[in-house]
Amino acid sequence: MTFDRNPFPEGDRDRHELWEMLMRRDFQAFIAQDWSMVEDDFLADSFFGMHAHFLNDADAWRLQFPRLEIYRDEWLRQAAETAKTKYAEPLLDAMFRVTNMRDIDVDGDRAVLHKKFNGSIAKADGTADRLNWQTLYFCRKTGGRWKIAGFVGYMPHPLGR
Repeated sequence: MTFDRNPFPEGDRDRHELWEMLMRRDFQAFIAQDWSMVEDDFLADSFFGMHAHFLNDADAWRLQFPRLEIYRDEWLRQAAETAKTKYAEPLLDAMFRVTNMRDIDVDGDRAVLHKKFNGSIAKADGTADRLNWQTLYFCRKTGGRWKIAGFVGYMPHPLGR
């Protein structure tokens, strides 16, 4: 089964582009540890990110990434940490397999994307990395191109359990 197939046809241009940005390009850049592949995908001057700390209580969620540079540094740290791990399966294929982003709400130049991680990636030592969280991305179309304005990430998946 092919997990990296964009579920939105090119005729659904906005959703197709958003999926490519926050699935394919994000995963490829993360594995390559290459922020330059995604840096233009953000509205740098107004970006912010919330960290839910895998908690259901929204009062515990924190503005952990008030500026893009702070998020970039954490993204690069996580990418480097992931690169140190030896996997028993191709990491890019596995990331597509355990992630879905089928819910994308678009209204004019605004969009909310629901990215859900739910599955395990086999490691070479016989253990597995368990991914089980979700992120809401807030995007805006500017200059004819979709950009990430912010997110609430690391929320439990599903919420409320």
